Amino acid sequence: MTHHDMMHDLLHSLSNPAVRDLAWALRSCPLLGETTKVQRHPLQASCWTRQPQRLADWLAQQDRDPSPLHSWLAEKPVRRLGLYYERLWQFALHAAPDVEVVAANLPIRQGGQTLGELDLLLRDDEGEHHLELAVKFYLGTGGSDAADWLGPGSHDRLDLKLSHLAHHQLPLSSRREARGALNELQLSEARAAFWLGGYLFYPWPDGCSAPRGALPGHCRGGWLHRRDWDCFAATRPDAHWQPLPRLAWLAPAQLRADEAWSAEIFQQWLSILRPEAQAQLLVRLEEDQAGHWQEVERLFLVNDQWPTHS
Repeated sequence: MTHHDMMHDLLHSLSNPAVRDLAWALRSCPLLGETTKVQRHPLQASCWTRQPQRLADWLAQQDRDPSPLHSWLAEKPVRRLGLYYERLWQFALHAAPDVEVVAANLPIRQGGQTLGELDLLLRDDEGEHHLELAVKFYLGTGGSDAADWLGPGSHDRLDLKLSHLAHHQLPLSSRREARGALNELQLSEARAAFWLGGYLFYPWPDGCSAPRGALPGHCRGGWLHRRDWDCFAATRPDAHWQPLPRLAWLAPAQLRADEAWSAEIFQQWLSILRPEAQAQLLVRLEEDQAGHWQEVERLFLVNDQWPTHS
């Protein structure tokens, strides 16, 4: 069974949206397999990684009673997807039987100025770790160079993110300004690494090369300009589409019958979408035997001027 199949089966067994997002965060492939800086799964040294059934059992328990996860998320409500992703990881790492969360979102200051935050400081059987977490959605614009992969707002780029990680975020824990904060936590040698989750979106209809270093099993979708929608939609007659709100972009969508849009509602939504609207993440849904609507495809619908740079 491939990693993708295992992921599909795991998500299919879970029904609570936040728990499904949690499972996706913990078990989805990273965007890149080959990177110049060290990439490390936060649970790399955990028994949950060595014995994935233990993790699956814990996730099933969260699905039966999601109130602890809901309470954790409600403590610090967030509107940014990246912060939601971090909160999911923090919840899991606090629960992992053999990982110690020493600190999360630790600010490093020089005088009155904040130089940045350390996302996670962990202890496990492999030592002490400074980990930076990120979840990103990049649309390919033609080539395999990281600069050819843009965020849906077109300002974020894969090469810029990797550079920021390499030159600012990862070195922060080894700067002398961080030493005092780390000493207070009794951390001596926190090795810096990152974990980059997310999806890569390929242009319709011709596609493009994956970015260099991408894993074959990465999460993926498509993208197209608004002007091409009618031609694209004609290739999938009778399909059920609807947009996803930003905080629902992680795990593949699973909706109840009363949450799924009719074709008429979607067409009405599309007809009033402004021509200059920001990128919209759409999912194609199919009804399963239990009457739930499962995501089978996702794509970004971007305005006809995309990509635009200010």
